[in-house]
Amino acid sequence: MYNNNNNNNNNKYAALESRYIFQPIAVETLGPINGSAVAFLSGLGRRMADVSGETREGSFLFQRLSVLTQRFNAVLLHDCFVDDEVAGHCS
Repeated sequence: MYNNNNNNNNNKYAALESRYIFQPIAVETLGPINGSAVAFLSGLGRRMADVSGETREGSFLFQRLSVLTQRFNAVLLHDCFVDDEVAGHCS
């Protein structure tokens, strides 16, 4: 899905000022993060480590993304198991 929309999104955000970076990040529950996002997040983690002095800052960043993905999936799953009154919600 991400690869199909990549060019459309890049064109859509091409008019942003040069001080902004548009970086799409695609995270799958049981799959990889897209390659350009891994490179971007790794660089961001290195910069955060330089500022904070904590060498594990990049690892913490990826762990936070993992936890966010798990929490999001838990919310989606929870919302599918509701009262019979709203059973058609998840169909």
